[in-house]
Amino acid sequence: MKLIKAETKKQYARIRKLYKTAFPLQERKLFWLIKQKQKQGLVDIWMLEQNQEFAGLAITMKNKDLVLLDYFAIAQNQRASGQGSKALKCLLKYYEKKRFFLEIESTLGKAKNQKERERRKHFYLKNGMTEIGMVADVFGINMELLGYDCGLTFEEYISVYRNAYGRRKAKRLKRVPI
Repeated sequence: MKLIKAETKKQYARIRKLYKTAFPLQERKLFWLIKQKQKQGLVDIWMLEQNQEFAGLAITMKNKDLVLLDYFAIAQNQRASGQGSKALKCLLKYYEKKRFFLEIESTLGKAKNQKERERRKHFYLKNGMTEIGMVADVFGINMELLGYDCGLTFEEYISVYRNAYGRRKAKRLKRVPI
């Protein structure tokens, strides 16, 4: 598995296509804005490649020693074959000196896609992530935070959003009692 920083129109087109199909509209940021933030050095947009074939995408937000895996998706034809685990390991190695964490749709309570949420959480836990013990309302969606061998305060968490997308966006994040 290779991580390739997106730079070309072809790479962005592949990533954007998967991005639009893998994430619900209410969870997506404007792709042109993500690209702009990458140019500013606040975001990394990664194309995942396996045997010279497009395998998926990863988009991270950064602030100091913190890295939030904002979006992570494996191409449809590469799923259920271990590619997600390989890609996550590559990301963890690349960011090994940083506190690496992510958000997943909350598994606490009941949802229409409850089994999918639980499968997703199981995937991350199986691959070394642990529960941080925090749930956040992220623009109207409850998200659990998982980290890779790291602790995190709520203020540190929102600092990543503030750094990348400004105070107004960060103020919309709310801590949810567990």
